[in-house]
Amino acid sequence: AIAARSWLRVYRLPVYAPELNPVEKVWSTMKASLANLAVRTATDLTTAVKNRLKRMQYRHGLIDGYLTGTGLSPPTSAGP
Repeated sequence: AIAARSWLRVYRLPVYAPELNPVEKVWSTMKASLANLAVRTATDLTTAVKNRLKRMQYRHGLIDGYLTGTGLSPPTSAGP
């Protein structure tokens, strides 16, 4: 199934290796940005998390850095 999808990139990681998982870096950054945030409801917290994830999504250098830090290569842009 993987070989049939040329657009799909799969990395096999050890069972638990947070230093190799770029998602751990994303959540670490997220938690740090929320550290001094005072929210009143779970909805407020959800909104704040979504907002920060959206901002991170558009900082390609940040995400590429998380991948590079694990030894993985960032995806290449498929231009027109």
